Amino acid sequence: MANAEQYLKPEVIQTVARLDLRAKFIVEGFLSGLHASPYHGFSVEFSEHRRYSQGDDPRDIDWQVYAKTDRFYIKKYQAETNLTGYLILDLSESMAYTYRQQLSKFDYGICLAASLAYMMIHQQDPVGLITFGDRIKNFLPARSKRGQLGNILAMLANSQPSGTTEIGQNIQQIASMVKHRSLLMIFSDLLTDQKNVLDGLQRLRYAGHDVILFHILDEAEVYFPFEGMVDLKEPEGGDSLVLDAEGMKADYLEAVQELRGTYQEKLLAMGVDYVPLDTSMPFDKALIEYLSQRKARF
Repeated sequence: MANAEQYLKPEVIQTVARLDLRAKFIVEGFLSGLHASPYHGFSVEFSEHRRYSQGDDPRDIDWQVYAKTDRFYIKKYQAETNLTGYLILDLSESMAYTYRQQLSKFDYGICLAASLAYMMIHQQDPVGLITFGDRIKNFLPARSKRGQLGNILAMLANSQPSGTTEIGQNIQQIASMVKHRSLLMIFSDLLTDQKNVLDGLQRLRYAGHDVILFHILDEAEVYFPFEGMVDLKEPEGGDSLVLDAEGMKADYLEAVQELRGTYQEKLLAMGVDYVPLDTSMPFDKALIEYLSQRKARF
């Protein structure tokens, strides 16, 4: 039996069939690891108080906290402590790819999305779900009720990657669908035109949303472990290319590094958090990014 922290490893979580248990185990493993990490200051029990400042009503001061800390704090209103989030998942055919037949990019993405939904609902944060391929396929408005977690998990469990993708166009549409300022968490391999992606993300920022982009690649797409002559197929278009793996490995790795670097640079400039991931990585990196973003907003 794996201990709690081992469930952060994709090869371990793959042995768990049910998505609800995957989410539960990932979050519990993550929280277990927090106690022995530099991120111990993060907690699912976020502070419900903020420092008293000029203009606040003195009647809102929490005198029990004052007695313990000798400082003035007031309890936050519900609107101040809740973060509305949307999980936005790419369902294009390329997300189904896996090299070692373990977790595909799609499986990895829904595990992350399910885990973040689990965390948000338990923090009473409203969370919704949007899935897309060549168009918006599902839209579940953000709610904070316990039943929302079941709705999200059911929608994720019933989703399957297929067809092509229009990430930029769909992001533009999402900007008009989500009316209130929210934290939008996007899960995609970004195998599409980069300019369209950047234009769509800029539109989300213009609309006032905070954005975390989880760029999920398969481990083979990052490390290129192939040898000899390989037949590479484009999953959405069907094109095929036979090439000498060893002869092109250096150029390929340089291209991947350049792609990630370009996204890192451009998204930093527009205020979007960029998180490069591959399917061999533990899940805690993505969860830390979410907690960092949530903490920064209050």
